[in-house]
Amino acid sequence: MKIKLLLFFCYLQFIPNSTFAQSNKKEGNRTFFVNAMIKIANPVLRYLSTNELKKNMPVAVSSKQVVDRTQFAHLEAFGRTVSGMAPWLELGPDATNEGKLRAEYIQLTLKCIKNATDPNSADYMNFSEGGQPLVDAAFLAQGLIRAPTQLWGRLDQKTQKNVLDALKQTRKLTPFYNNWLLFTGIIEATILKYEGEADLVRILYALNKHKEWYLGDGVYGDGPEFHWDYYNSFVIHPMLLDIYSVINEKKENLKEWRFPETVEKYDVILNRAKKYAANQEKLISPEGTYPPIGRSLTYRFGAFQILSQLALLNQLPAELTPSQVRCALQAVVEKQMSAKDMFDNEGWLTIGFYGYQPEMAEKYISTGSLYLCTEVFLALGLKPESPFWSDPASDWSQKKIWSNSKK
Repeated sequence: MKIKLLLFFCYLQFIPNSTFAQSNKKEGNRTFFVNAMIKIANPVLRYLSTNELKKNMPVAVSSKQVVDRTQFAHLEAFGRTVSGMAPWLELGPDATNEGKLRAEYIQLTLKCIKNATDPNSADYMNFSEGGQPLVDAAFLAQGLIRAPTQLWGRLDQKTQKNVLDALKQTRKLTPFYNNWLLFTGIIEATILKYEGEADLVRILYALNKHKEWYLGDGVYGDGPEFHWDYYNSFVIHPMLLDIYSVINEKKENLKEWRFPETVEKYDVILNRAKKYAANQEKLISPEGTYPPIGRSLTYRFGAFQILSQLALLNQLPAELTPSQVRCALQAVVEKQMSAKDMFDNEGWLTIGFYGYQPEMAEKYISTGSLYLCTEVFLALGLKPESPFWSDPASDWSQKKIWSNSKK
Protein backbone atom coordinates (compact mmCIF):
# COMPACT_ATOMS: atom_id res chain seq x y z
CA MET A 1 0.00 0.00 0.00
CA LYS A 2 2.77 2.44 0.93
CA ILE A 3 4.63 1.71 -2.32
CA LYS A 4 1.50 2.25 -4.40
CA LEU A 5 0.78 5.50 -2.63
CA LEU A 6 4.35 6.74 -3.11
CA LEU A 7 4.17 5.94 -6.83
CA PHE A 8 0.88 7.79 -7.06
CA PHE A 9 2.44 10.83 -5.36
CA CYS A 10 5.26 10.79 -7.88
CA TYR A 11 2.77 10.55 -10.74
CA LEU A 12 0.78 13.51 -9.42
CA GLN A 13 3.83 15.72 -9.09
CA PHE A 14 4.45 15.51 -12.81
CA ILE A 15 0.89 15.93 -14.08
CA PRO A 16 1.17 18.99 -16.34
CA ASN A 17 -1.38 21.72 -15.77
CA SER A 18 -2.47 21.36 -19.37
CA THR A 19 -3.97 18.02 -18.33
CA PHE A 20 -6.63 20.03 -16.49
CA ALA A 21 -7.57 22.08 -19.55
CA GLN A 22 -10.10 19.53 -20.79
CA SER A 23 -12.27 19.89 -23.88
CA ASN A 24 -15.90 20.87 -23.53
CA LYS A 25 -16.87 17.26 -24.20
CA LYS A 26 -15.58 16.42 -20.73
CA GLU A 27 -17.42 19.13 -18.83
CA GLY A 28 -18.60 17.83 -15.49
CA ASN A 29 -16.09 14.98 -15.28
CA ARG A 30 -15.84 13.76 -11.67
CA THR A 31 -12.40 12.29 -12.31
CA PHE A 32 -11.20 15.76 -13.29
CA PHE A 33 -12.32 17.14 -9.92
CA VAL A 34 -10.73 14.29 -7.95
CA ASN A 35 -7.43 14.61 -9.80
CA ALA A 36 -7.36 18.38 -9.38
CA MET A 37 -8.07 18.14 -5.64
CA ILE A 38 -5.40 15.49 -5.09
CA LYS A 39 -2.81 17.40 -7.10
CA ILE A 40 -3.35 20.42 -4.85
CA ALA A 41 -3.54 18.60 -1.52
CA ASN A 42 -0.82 16.05 -2.13
CA PRO A 43 2.29 17.90 -0.85
CA VAL A 44 0.57 19.06 2.33
CA LEU A 45 -0.70 15.61 3.29
CA ARG A 46 2.33 13.70 2.07
CA TYR A 47 4.81 15.64 4.19
CA LEU A 48 2.65 16.15 7.27
CA SER A 49 1.82 12.44 7.44
CA THR A 50 5.54 11.75 7.85
CA ASN A 51 6.21 14.68 10.19
CA GLU A 52 8.16 16.56 7.54
CA LEU A 53 5.84 19.43 6.61
CA LYS A 54 7.79 22.11 8.46
CA LYS A 55 10.97 20.77 6.95
CA ASN A 56 9.76 20.80 3.34
CA MET A 57 6.98 23.34 2.89
CA PRO A 58 8.08 26.67 1.39
CA VAL A 59 6.62 29.79 2.99
CA ALA A 60 6.42 32.29 0.16
CA VAL A 61 4.97 35.65 1.15
CA SER A 62 3.73 38.90 -0.31
CA SER A 63 6.15 41.74 -0.98
CA LYS A 64 3.93 43.66 1.47
CA GLN A 65 4.83 41.25 4.25
CA VAL A 66 5.66 42.82 7.59
CA VAL A 67 5.32 39.81 9.92
CA ASP A 68 6.97 36.42 9.71
CA ARG A 69 4.27 33.99 8.55
CA THR A 70 6.27 30.81 9.11
CA GLN A 71 4.64 30.20 12.49
CA PHE A 72 1.19 30.25 10.87
CA ALA A 73 1.62 28.78 7.38
CA HIS A 74 1.55 25.08 8.24
CA LEU A 75 -1.79 25.14 10.07
CA GLU A 76 -3.14 27.37 7.30
CA ALA A 77 -2.28 24.78 4.66
CA PHE A 78 -3.49 21.80 6.65
CA GLY A 79 -6.68 23.23 8.15
CA ARG A 80 -7.89 24.57 4.82
CA THR A 81 -7.03 21.38 2.96
CA VAL A 82 -8.96 19.23 5.45
CA SER A 83 -11.97 21.55 5.30
CA GLY A 84 -12.18 21.21 1.53
CA MET A 85 -11.47 17.49 1.27
CA ALA A 86 -13.57 16.33 4.24
CA PRO A 87 -16.88 15.61 2.45
CA TRP A 88 -15.09 13.46 -0.14
CA LEU A 89 -13.26 11.57 2.61
CA GLU A 90 -16.55 11.12 4.49
CA LEU A 91 -17.87 8.93 1.65
CA GLY A 92 -15.49 6.28 2.98
CA PRO A 93 -13.65 3.48 1.20
CA ASP A 94 -15.25 1.25 -1.42
CA ALA A 95 -14.19 -1.20 -4.12
CA THR A 96 -13.94 1.36 -6.94
CA ASN A 97 -10.66 2.95 -7.96
CA GLU A 98 -11.81 6.21 -6.44
CA GLY A 99 -12.90 4.41 -3.27
CA LYS A 100 -9.48 2.79 -2.93
CA LEU A 101 -7.81 6.15 -3.45
CA ARG A 102 -10.10 7.64 -0.83
CA ALA A 103 -9.16 4.90 1.62
CA GLU A 104 -5.49 5.85 1.23
CA TYR A 105 -6.21 9.54 1.77
CA ILE A 106 -8.35 8.87 4.82
CA GLN A 107 -5.42 7.08 6.43
CA LEU A 108 -3.03 9.79 5.30
CA THR A 109 -5.23 12.54 6.79
CA LEU A 110 -5.62 10.67 10.08
CA LYS A 111 -1.83 10.55 10.41
CA CYS A 112 -1.71 14.25 9.62
CA ILE A 113 -4.24 15.11 12.33
CA LYS A 114 -2.28 13.07 14.84
CA ASN A 115 1.01 14.77 13.96
CA ALA A 116 -0.48 18.27 13.84
CA THR A 117 -1.97 18.03 17.35
CA ASP A 118 0.59 15.91 19.22
CA PRO A 119 2.72 18.25 21.37
CA ASN A 120 5.65 15.84 20.99
CA SER A 121 5.47 15.75 17.20
CA ALA A 122 7.98 17.51 14.95
CA ASP A 123 5.05 18.97 13.02
CA TYR A 124 2.99 20.00 16.05
CA MET A 125 1.23 23.17 15.02
CA ASN A 126 0.75 26.58 16.55
CA PHE A 127 -2.79 26.95 17.90
CA SER A 128 -2.26 29.82 20.32
CA GLU A 129 0.44 32.34 19.38
CA GLY A 130 -0.55 35.33 17.24
CA GLY A 131 -4.06 35.85 15.92
CA GLN A 132 -3.90 33.72 12.77
CA PRO A 133 -4.23 30.28 14.43
CA LEU A 134 -7.83 31.15 15.32
CA VAL A 135 -8.62 31.25 11.61
CA ASP A 136 -7.06 27.97 10.64
CA ALA A 137 -8.02 26.02 13.71
CA ALA A 138 -11.54 27.00 12.61
CA PHE A 139 -11.02 25.51 9.15
CA LEU A 140 -9.66 22.32 10.71
CA ALA A 141 -12.69 22.24 13.02
CA GLN A 142 -14.99 22.75 10.05
CA GLY A 143 -13.39 19.76 8.33
CA LEU A 144 -14.02 17.61 11.41
CA ILE A 145 -17.69 18.66 11.42
CA ARG A 146 -17.89 17.63 7.77
CA ALA A 147 -16.33 14.19 8.29
CA PRO A 148 -17.61 12.83 11.62
CA THR A 149 -17.29 9.16 10.65
CA GLN A 150 -14.17 8.86 8.54
CA LEU A 151 -12.03 11.45 10.34
CA TRP A 152 -13.22 12.06 13.88
CA GLY A 153 -14.62 8.56 14.32
CA ARG A 154 -11.37 6.91 13.23
CA LEU A 155 -9.08 8.89 15.54
CA ASP A 156 -7.82 7.13 18.65
CA GLN A 157 -8.92 8.61 21.98
CA LYS A 158 -5.59 10.25 22.68
CA THR A 159 -5.63 12.08 19.36
CA GLN A 160 -9.25 13.13 19.87
CA LYS A 161 -8.21 14.64 23.19
CA ASN A 162 -5.23 16.36 21.57
CA VAL A 163 -7.52 17.86 18.91
CA LEU A 164 -9.95 19.21 21.51
CA ASP A 165 -7.07 20.57 23.58
CA ALA A 166 -5.65 22.29 20.51
CA LEU A 167 -9.00 23.86 19.63
CA LYS A 168 -9.45 25.10 23.21
CA GLN A 169 -6.07 26.84 23.05
CA THR A 170 -7.62 29.31 20.62
CA ARG A 171 -9.88 30.66 23.38
CA LYS A 172 -7.09 33.00 24.40
CA LEU A 173 -7.17 34.65 20.96
CA THR A 174 -9.43 37.66 20.34
CA PRO A 175 -11.25 37.73 17.00
CA PHE A 176 -11.63 40.85 14.89
CA TYR A 177 -15.12 42.37 14.80
CA ASN A 178 -16.04 40.85 11.44
CA ASN A 179 -16.25 37.36 9.90
CA TRP A 180 -13.66 36.23 12.47
CA LEU A 181 -16.47 35.87 15.01
CA LEU A 182 -17.53 32.81 13.03
CA PHE A 183 -14.11 31.24 13.63
CA THR A 184 -14.72 31.28 17.37
CA GLY A 185 -18.27 30.08 16.73
CA ILE A 186 -17.35 27.08 14.60
CA ILE A 187 -14.55 26.03 16.94
CA GLU A 188 -17.01 25.97 19.82
CA ALA A 189 -19.58 24.18 17.65
CA THR A 190 -17.00 21.45 16.97
CA ILE A 191 -16.21 21.12 20.68
CA LEU A 192 -19.96 20.95 21.37
CA LYS A 193 -20.43 18.26 18.73
CA TYR A 194 -17.68 15.99 20.01
CA GLU A 195 -17.47 16.77 23.72
CA GLY A 196 -21.04 17.77 24.47
CA GLU A 197 -20.14 21.06 26.16
CA ALA A 198 -18.75 24.34 24.84
CA ASP A 199 -18.68 28.09 25.36
CA LEU A 200 -22.13 28.71 23.94
CA VAL A 201 -21.86 32.48 24.28
CA ARG A 202 -19.21 32.49 21.57
CA ILE A 203 -21.62 30.68 19.25
CA LEU A 204 -24.54 32.95 20.13
CA TYR A 205 -22.50 36.11 19.70
CA ALA A 206 -21.27 35.06 16.24
CA LEU A 207 -24.76 34.15 15.05
CA ASN A 208 -26.53 37.21 16.40
CA LYS A 209 -23.91 39.63 15.12
CA HIS A 210 -24.29 38.19 11.65
CA LYS A 211 -28.03 38.56 12.02
CA GLU A 212 -27.38 42.28 12.59
CA TRP A 213 -24.92 42.45 9.71
CA TYR A 214 -27.24 41.00 7.07
CA LEU A 215 -27.61 43.61 4.31
CA GLY A 216 -30.09 41.93 1.97
CA ASP A 217 -30.03 40.04 -1.34
CA GLY A 218 -28.03 37.20 0.17
CA VAL A 219 -25.18 39.44 1.32
CA TYR A 220 -23.75 39.92 4.82
CA GLY A 221 -21.47 42.73 5.80
CA ASP A 222 -18.00 41.66 6.83
CA GLY A 223 -18.64 43.39 10.13
CA PRO A 224 -21.13 46.25 10.12
CA GLU A 225 -20.17 47.46 6.63
CA PHE A 226 -20.42 46.05 3.12
CA HIS A 227 -17.18 44.78 1.57
CA TRP A 228 -17.07 43.99 -2.12
CA ASP A 229 -15.22 40.67 -2.09
CA TYR A 230 -15.87 36.93 -1.84
CA TYR A 231 -15.88 36.56 1.95
CA ASN A 232 -19.56 35.68 1.94
CA SER A 233 -18.43 32.49 0.19
CA PHE A 234 -14.93 32.07 1.63
CA VAL A 235 -16.25 32.11 5.20
CA ILE A 236 -19.63 33.58 6.12
CA HIS A 237 -22.34 31.47 4.48
CA PRO A 238 -20.44 28.14 4.74
CA MET A 239 -19.59 28.56 8.43
CA LEU A 240 -23.08 29.70 9.31
CA LEU A 241 -24.50 26.59 7.67
CA ASP A 242 -22.05 24.27 9.41
CA ILE A 243 -22.61 25.88 12.82
CA TYR A 244 -26.35 25.45 12.35
CA SER A 245 -25.85 21.79 11.43
CA VAL A 246 -24.42 21.25 14.92
CA ILE A 247 -27.15 23.32 16.57
CA ASN A 248 -29.80 21.20 14.82
CA GLU A 249 -28.03 18.02 15.90
CA LYS A 250 -27.69 19.15 19.53
CA LYS A 251 -30.95 21.10 19.90
CA GLU A 252 -32.21 18.96 22.78
CA ASN A 253 -29.05 19.78 24.75
CA LEU A 254 -29.47 23.48 24.02
CA LYS A 255 -33.04 24.02 25.21
CA GLU A 256 -31.95 25.58 28.49
CA TRP A 257 -30.11 28.21 26.44
CA ARG A 258 -33.27 28.86 24.39
CA PHE A 259 -31.20 28.49 21.24
CA PRO A 260 -34.15 28.02 18.88
CA GLU A 261 -35.70 31.28 20.14
CA THR A 262 -32.57 33.40 20.38
CA VAL A 263 -31.07 32.79 16.95
CA GLU A 264 -32.48 32.95 13.46
CA LYS A 265 -34.17 29.91 11.97
CA TYR A 266 -32.06 27.59 9.84
CA ASP A 267 -34.36 28.13 6.85
CA VAL A 268 -33.63 31.85 6.96
CA ILE A 269 -29.87 31.21 6.89
CA LEU A 270 -30.24 28.64 4.12
CA ASN A 271 -32.39 30.86 1.91
CA ARG A 272 -29.91 33.70 2.21
CA ALA A 273 -27.14 31.36 1.12
CA LYS A 274 -29.24 30.24 -1.84
CA LYS A 275 -29.83 33.82 -2.91
CA TYR A 276 -26.12 34.59 -2.75
CA ALA A 277 -25.24 31.41 -4.67
CA ALA A 278 -27.78 32.14 -7.40
CA ASN A 279 -26.18 35.53 -7.97
CA GLN A 280 -22.66 34.15 -7.72
CA GLU A 281 -23.25 31.52 -10.40
CA LYS A 282 -24.06 34.33 -12.81
CA LEU A 283 -20.57 35.78 -12.32
CA ILE A 284 -18.97 32.83 -14.14
CA SER A 285 -18.24 33.76 -17.75
CA PRO A 286 -18.61 31.34 -20.69
CA GLU A 287 -14.83 30.87 -20.53
CA GLY A 288 -14.76 30.11 -16.79
CA THR A 289 -13.40 33.49 -15.69
CA TYR A 290 -14.95 35.62 -12.96
CA PRO A 291 -14.43 39.17 -11.62
CA PRO A 292 -11.23 39.63 -9.59
CA ILE A 293 -12.97 41.73 -6.95
CA GLY A 294 -11.83 42.45 -3.42
CA ARG A 295 -9.22 40.93 -1.17
CA SER A 296 -7.82 37.39 -0.84
CA LEU A 297 -8.10 36.67 -4.56
CA THR A 298 -5.13 34.32 -4.22
CA TYR A 299 -7.59 31.83 -2.70
CA ARG A 300 -8.57 31.32 -6.35
CA PHE A 301 -11.62 29.09 -6.92
CA GLY A 302 -12.22 28.77 -3.19
CA ALA A 303 -14.37 31.82 -3.94
CA PHE A 304 -17.11 29.40 -5.06
CA GLN A 305 -17.26 27.38 -1.86
CA ILE A 306 -20.92 28.19 -1.21
CA LEU A 307 -22.03 26.92 -4.65
CA SER A 308 -20.23 23.65 -4.02
CA GLN A 309 -21.54 23.40 -0.45
CA LEU A 310 -25.17 23.92 -1.46
CA ALA A 311 -24.70 21.26 -4.13
CA LEU A 312 -23.35 18.94 -1.43
CA LEU A 313 -26.40 19.64 0.75
CA ASN A 314 -28.78 19.15 -2.21
CA GLN A 315 -29.95 22.71 -1.57
CA LEU A 316 -29.07 24.57 -4.76
CA PRO A 317 -31.36 27.46 -5.70
CA ALA A 318 -34.36 26.28 -7.70
CA GLU A 319 -33.22 28.18 -10.80
CA LEU A 320 -29.90 26.31 -10.94
CA THR A 321 -29.65 22.70 -12.06
CA PRO A 322 -26.96 20.50 -10.48
CA SER A 323 -25.35 19.84 -13.86
CA GLN A 324 -25.02 23.53 -14.77
CA VAL A 325 -23.32 24.22 -11.44
CA ARG A 326 -21.01 21.25 -11.94
CA CYS A 327 -20.03 22.45 -15.41
CA ALA A 328 -19.63 26.05 -14.27
CA LEU A 329 -17.33 25.04 -11.42
CA GLN A 330 -15.28 22.82 -13.72
CA ALA A 331 -14.87 25.71 -16.15
CA VAL A 332 -13.52 27.91 -13.34
CA VAL A 333 -11.12 25.26 -12.01
CA GLU A 334 -9.92 24.39 -15.52
CA LYS A 335 -9.28 28.01 -16.35
CA GLN A 336 -7.24 28.79 -13.27
CA MET A 337 -5.37 25.49 -13.36
CA SER A 338 -4.42 26.05 -16.98
CA ALA A 339 -1.88 28.62 -15.80
CA LYS A 340 1.51 26.94 -16.19
CA ASP A 341 2.98 28.43 -13.03
CA MET A 342 0.14 27.78 -10.57
CA PHE A 343 2.45 25.20 -8.95
CA ASP A 344 6.16 25.31 -8.25
CA ASN A 345 8.53 22.53 -9.25
CA GLU A 346 7.76 20.58 -6.07
CA GLY A 347 4.00 20.74 -6.52
CA TRP A 348 3.24 23.54 -4.02
CA LEU A 349 0.72 26.23 -4.91
CA THR A 350 2.24 29.57 -5.90
CA ILE A 351 0.86 32.95 -4.89
CA GLY A 352 -1.46 34.43 -7.50
CA PHE A 353 -4.90 34.47 -9.05
CA TYR A 354 -4.01 33.16 -12.49
CA GLY A 355 -0.63 31.55 -12.13
CA TYR A 356 2.22 33.17 -10.20
CA GLN A 357 1.28 36.77 -9.37
CA PRO A 358 2.83 37.62 -5.98
CA GLU A 359 1.91 41.29 -6.34
CA MET A 360 -1.76 40.29 -5.87
CA ALA A 361 -1.18 39.08 -2.31
CA GLU A 362 -2.13 41.02 0.78
CA LYS A 363 0.33 41.17 3.65
CA TYR A 364 -1.38 38.26 5.45
CA ILE A 365 -0.98 35.86 2.50
CA SER A 366 1.60 33.07 2.43
CA THR A 367 1.84 29.68 0.79
CA GLY A 368 -0.39 28.11 3.43
CA SER A 369 -3.20 30.60 2.83
CA LEU A 370 -3.64 29.46 -0.75
CA TYR A 371 -5.06 26.06 0.18
CA LEU A 372 -8.48 27.56 0.83
CA CYS A 373 -8.96 26.86 -2.89
CA THR A 374 -9.78 23.24 -1.96
CA GLU A 375 -13.21 24.41 -0.73
CA VAL A 376 -14.47 24.26 -4.32
CA PHE A 377 -14.31 20.46 -4.10
CA LEU A 378 -17.01 20.03 -1.42
CA ALA A 379 -19.45 18.57 -3.95
CA LEU A 380 -17.19 15.51 -4.24
CA GLY A 381 -18.94 14.44 -1.04
CA LEU A 382 -21.92 13.53 -3.26
CA LYS A 383 -21.92 9.97 -4.56
CA PRO A 384 -20.99 9.49 -8.23
CA GLU A 385 -24.53 8.40 -9.07
CA SER A 386 -26.06 11.62 -7.71
CA PRO A 387 -27.66 13.97 -10.27
CA PHE A 388 -24.86 16.47 -9.71
CA TRP A 389 -22.38 14.02 -11.16
CA SER A 390 -24.53 11.78 -13.38
CA ASP A 391 -26.77 14.26 -15.21
CA PRO A 392 -25.64 15.25 -18.73
CA ALA A 393 -23.53 18.39 -19.05
CA SER A 394 -25.45 21.63 -19.38
CA ASP A 395 -24.63 25.30 -19.89
CA TRP A 396 -24.44 27.71 -16.98
CA SER A 397 -26.15 31.11 -16.96
CA GLN A 398 -23.61 33.28 -18.78
CA LYS A 399 -22.88 30.56 -21.31
CA LYS A 400 -26.58 30.42 -22.16
CA ILE A 401 -26.88 34.21 -22.30
CA TRP A 402 -23.87 34.87 -24.53
CA SER A 403 -24.79 32.04 -26.91
CA ASN A 404 -28.34 33.47 -27.16
CA SER A 405 -29.72 30.17 -25.94
CA LYS A 406 -33.52 30.10 -25.62
CA LYS A 407 -33.49 27.27 -23.10
